[in-house]
Amino acid sequence: TRQARDGIAHWFAWHRRSELPESAALLERAAADIGTDTTPERACAWFTALRARADTAVRQALPAAARVVVTLRPEQLEQLARKHADVAEQARTDYLQADPAERTAAARKRAIDNAERVYGRLDAAQREMVAATVAASPFDPERWLAERLRRQRDLQQTLAGLAGASPAVAEAALGAVWQRVQRAPDEGYVRYAQTLERYNCEAAARLHNATNAEQRTVARQRLRDWQSDLRLLAAAR
Repeated sequence: TRQARDGIAHWFAWHRRSELPESAALLERAAADIGTDTTPERACAWFTALRARADTAVRQALPAAARVVVTLRPEQLEQLARKHADVAEQARTDYLQADPAERTAAARKRAIDNAERVYGRLDAAQREMVAATVAASPFDPERWLAERLRRQRDLQQTLAGLAGASPAVAEAALGAVWQRVQRAPDEGYVRYAQTLERYNCEAAARLHNATNAEQRTVARQRLRDWQSDLRLLAAAR
């Protein structure tokens, strides 16, 4: 427990000092861009930038995580497996409703909620655009869940083989798990994920270009508010 708490505390101190300013700078650039139309390529560039920040954060956590995972006991790994099962069941509830109409309605609501979190209230035409985008999306929730389950098994199996290993061996093994999260071993899934990302980039650009001046003003202010929050947190000691 002490080792885990120390590792978490050090990671958050690093994140506050190093990563929050980077994220605030991203929000600053986004606020500057939000007032003009965009392109799918520009939307994809933002997705790439966010993934880079996540990659940096995970890799920073690996050394401390490695020191802990080599000490895990079988009953703790069993607890992790139970937690993974709960997470998977919740994903089924949220994304794989038995009724196709309910599944579509839930996907539409998620998409509208995400858009309104940035732009504020969407009008009727914009909501119809989102509904059409969701209906035409290549997103396959069953395939997505299968990949999540693969990642869970990958982590569980990796951890089970690390009992008593050196931290260096554990860090390399955890890094390999993270690489397989970023790019699945199944090349078919990689192609599917690339197709989905291109579609989402096009959809994000299309919706943004359909927003009005008032919605873009709301978006700019929200981005600046989030930026301000991050800078305040980064300055906290």
